Amino acid sequence: MNTLVKDIMTTKVIWVRKDASFREMAAAFGRYRVSAFPVLDEGRHVIGVVSEADLLNKLALDGEEDGMPGMISGILRHKEREKARGIAAGDLMTAPPVTIGPDDTIEHAAWLMYARRVKHLPVIDADQHLAGIISRADVLSVFDRSDADIREDIRTGVLRHEFFIDPDTFSVTVKDA
Repeated sequence: MNTLVKDIMTTKVIWVRKDASFREMAAAFGRYRVSAFPVLDEGRHVIGVVSEADLLNKLALDGEEDGMPGMISGILRHKEREKARGIAAGDLMTAPPVTIGPDDTIEHAAWLMYARRVKHLPVIDADQHLAGIISRADVLSVFDRSDADIREDIRTGVLRHEFFIDPDTFSVTVKDA
């Protein structure tokens, strides 16, 4: 499969400034029905990602006491608790962001999402500016294709463009792929 990130990315991206407040972000999550925003600096560079989970963590952990709920869980939650005390996107975001380029493959995007345990990847151009965003659902959407579309991909993408073979010399059949 030769699908590239630019073929599946959303280009009209909802983003926030690093000084966006908790209230602004909560309202925008509801208004735009997205689950994460890239956070941009003054130069429109992606500096982080803030997700619904980041806001929920703030609600859950901000007032939590530093007591001894358990030594291990206390150590593990210390960083999360510190982050939860933030008040703006720049405080609550996950940084540095895991990003991808528009000419990367969706296979690479899937690997990044898996390896880095993220659900969204901001897509950045050569100047490190926001070009789009992809989600796990976007990556998986390439498998929602008809047999005829897959057959044509094999004929033109594989036979003609990768092996330089006339596709008419083969009979390609795709059934319930």
